[in-house]
Amino acid sequence: MSRQSMEGDNEDDASSATSMKDRSLVWSCFEKIEGATPADRKATCHNCGKVYCAKPSSGTRNLKRHMLKCFNFEEGGPPQKRAPLDQDMYREKMAIAIIKHNYPFKYVEHEATRQLHKFLHRDAAPICRNSAKKDVIAIYEREKTKLKAMLEKVSSRISFTADLWSSITNDGYMALTAHYVDETWVLRKKVLNFRIVPPPHSGKMLASVLVNFLSEWGIENKVFTITLDNAKYNDGLVETLRGNLRLNNVLVCDGKFMHVRCGAHVLNLIVQAGLKVIEGSIGKVRESVKYVRGSNARKTSFAECIAQLHLQCGRLVCQDVVTRWNSTYMMLDCALVYQNAYARLDLVDDNYTCCPTQDEWTRIREITKFLKPFYEITTLFSGNSYPTSNLYFYKVYKIQSNIEEAIRNSDTVISDMGKDMKKKFDKYWNDYCKVLCFAVIMDPRYKEKLINYCFSKLEMTPQVRQEKVDDIVDSLYDLYVDYELHYETIHDSLGDGNENANQSESIDEFDELADFESFPSRFRRAETSGMSELKLYLEEPELPRKTKINVLQFWKDNQARYPRLALMAQDLLSVQITTVASESSFSIGGRILSKYRSSLSPSSAEALLCTRDWLDLEDEKDEMEEELSENLEAYIRR
Repeated sequence: MSRQSMEGDNEDDASSATSMKDRSLVWSCFEKIEGATPADRKATCHNCGKVYCAKPSSGTRNLKRHMLKCFNFEEGGPPQKRAPLDQDMYREKMAIAIIKHNYPFKYVEHEATRQLHKFLHRDAAPICRNSAKKDVIAIYEREKTKLKAMLEKVSSRISFTADLWSSITNDGYMALTAHYVDETWVLRKKVLNFRIVPPPHSGKMLASVLVNFLSEWGIENKVFTITLDNAKYNDGLVETLRGNLRLNNVLVCDGKFMHVRCGAHVLNLIVQAGLKVIEGSIGKVRESVKYVRGSNARKTSFAECIAQLHLQCGRLVCQDVVTRWNSTYMMLDCALVYQNAYARLDLVDDNYTCCPTQDEWTRIREITKFLKPFYEITTLFSGNSYPTSNLYFYKVYKIQSNIEEAIRNSDTVISDMGKDMKKKFDKYWNDYCKVLCFAVIMDPRYKEKLINYCFSKLEMTPQVRQEKVDDIVDSLYDLYVDYELHYETIHDSLGDGNENANQSESIDEFDELADFESFPSRFRRAETSGMSELKLYLEEPELPRKTKINVLQFWKDNQARYPRLALMAQDLLSVQITTVASESSFSIGGRILSKYRSSLSPSSAEALLCTRDWLDLEDEKDEMEEELSENLEAYIRR
């Protein structure tokens, strides 16, 4: 029976015969519940179980209205049960949409949105902005409780990254991110806090904020390292934080290895110092790119120059961000592809006056070639894959090796560039971060041997090299002794991890390590009885150098042999060399606290950002990079 014929059915009239009412369509969807008298009769819905009055004098119109909500009616067929709307799930899905896509809370009050949802299901109850906000906060609190319980159960220590950011309203926010290896031996990253911090931003004040964050999560006794940028106040922050945590005797080696400097910031300072040597040439390239991108007519003219020279138009025309040297490298690298096109544009366009000379192009090509390894290293440091820390030592060594090679270059410009970079390197990385050395020793392919090998290639005497290596190994033994004291009980409950997660590839550019296998190790092979786990591990032969292994999986598989050492490796491999994880929160924070939502409360901003991270909602593509790059292929006239 169709819905129209059902609505036209007048068998519900009180004057109709009882037999006719019993044959009404409603009784295929309801079951009568007889009472003591006809006036007490009720009916229950077959689908949802709701009970309605069904006395003869009232008719069945109320039952029919309910049928339209609970059943679908198709022409010529019996009524089908309509799935009821789960209002709680509907509201949760709406809240998650707000979190993931940065919708304003008032999105749920938009007329078209409500009409759409009502069209999809007639039971969709309208939600107000306050209810949407309440739902978001509820999800935040729920996920926070779950994460806090999980962090309490984590057997490893936790490494942190932290950084400050100013919103569009100049409010200072601090992001704290935790990095740890979970019970399945997979490296995890979680944003714990994104909270407004009032000025002044002194080291002591910021340390107090961090202590409160750690206490709030109940993990102040699990701190291993904290990675910060090179702002001067961070030295005071670390000292104050270390002093607070020492009171409870919860630091490994009294916090000796706690502070890690942000490698991306250090590398940026090093390269920026070198780029000053050719800043005039860089300025010309930058102005050239801006000129070409200035109008569609210029883009068309430049594209025609490319076509006339039969150049491939697959490379983008990239503009840089002055404060991000890697974007400057990309700009120069792309500009070199179109060097002749810029020269032709200079011949045909009188308004184009900033074309570099031939000598300047030659200098730019040499500098770009020199900077390529630095760009690749920056890409590793700044990536979102968060590789295990065993990969970092070799990259820092390559930076130092390239700088020393530049200093020896016969070209005075390159040599001067290397000298300027060496000053910055010595200021921040002269002794390397010992934690990075420890981490590469935990890689069974390299151990201490790689450190000794790399130092032998640098400009240092054998005595200085041996003193450095001995200091690193002795410090590693000190760290291991502390683990023996603090981890008397070995945890046996270890889950099954994903063997493909956090895959640690062989260190690239291995052709430069061709003589690594023949390099002598300082350790002799000895009897294993009575050895500590660390000594036993160092005495055993290294795995083949070119083996591609998941380092975390190696330690998971060997934790029965090295229970305490495996715990130490678990902590060392989670250390982060950059604050990129925290800085990525600021990119999201900038979209949440945009100029259209500048009045959003700090608590709501934290709930939106942290919950987005905890639910592993996919991040959006960097819009800035898209805006700074452009493909001119569409402007070539065919």
